[in-house]
Amino acid sequence: MSGLLVNIGLIGAGGITHVHIPAWLALGARVTVFSLEGGAEVAAQYGITAVGSLDELLDACDVVDICTPTPTHYRLAERALRAGKHVICEKPIALHPADAAALAELAAFVGKQLHPAHVVRYFPEYALARGAVAAGTIGEPAILRFSRIGEFPTWASWFADEEQSGGIVLDQMIHDLDIARWIAGEVTEVYAVKSVGDGCETAQVVLTHESGALSYVTGVWGAPGTTFATSFSIAGSTGVLKHDSRADASLRFDLGAPVAGTQSMRPDTSLGESPYLSELREFAAATLGGPAPRVSLADATRAVELAAAANASIASGRSESVVRETVAA
Repeated sequence: MSGLLVNIGLIGAGGITHVHIPAWLALGARVTVFSLEGGAEVAAQYGITAVGSLDELLDACDVVDICTPTPTHYRLAERALRAGKHVICEKPIALHPADAAALAELAAFVGKQLHPAHVVRYFPEYALARGAVAAGTIGEPAILRFSRIGEFPTWASWFADEEQSGGIVLDQMIHDLDIARWIAGEVTEVYAVKSVGDGCETAQVVLTHESGALSYVTGVWGAPGTTFATSFSIAGSTGVLKHDSRADASLRFDLGAPVAGTQSMRPDTSLGESPYLSELREFAAATLGGPAPRVSLADATRAVELAAAANASIASGRSESVVRETVAA
């Protein structure tokens, strides 16, 4: 989207800002930043403007981009919506399902858009997998497995406080909970277990989908230096989709015996631009009257609900019902 003219007010100066700001600048947006710490340094690094208060930021922008720690998301999004601004918010949009629902109600009431930054939907391998499943390439999905592994986030103390971060399930695994639902459909039941010790945290969440498909989602916060890696396997009635970032960045199809002109295993090399750029382009276009992005506020609210149900299951040792009559697309 060349020539995009949107005034972005970005809140925060942490790691995620260093992918958001370059993407906004590449899209032609004007960016103003506010942060309690580090705002001036980030502004100097990227040649943008820093302001000294949230009020100044709100006066200077049309769209607020929230890139701050999780426990601040709800109040900042609420403030920006009440100020009449469209909002983009890093995941999760809130710590608690009730707060996520309240933000959705507020956005509808004030007539402004709230876009959740669930960026994994914009990673090519996940988008390609979803498209392939929707096209019936592997038949009906039956067993889905997702894993996400990285080092324990010691760079900020709030991650270790589950009251502030939601732990590994809400902070890290929410990506794959969202992807599982995006690919295999609505979820009716959640069961989860977790292990914590020696600075590491691991969890597995089992999702039962309305279709009868099962998704097994594994998350690991490992020792310092643990290499970040993701993988998935989606087994359907006629084939399997596989991805493992440790092997390569492609998507592989296993469709049984090859027929003329096909291969049973083939890498997809159509991986392109930064998913953060793709995500923010869709969000910006929507605020300017364009089509709705591939991830909705209802999706983000449901992801928080599923993560909360998983944490409740960990606490109780029992499965949690998450049946809903209707969920917006």
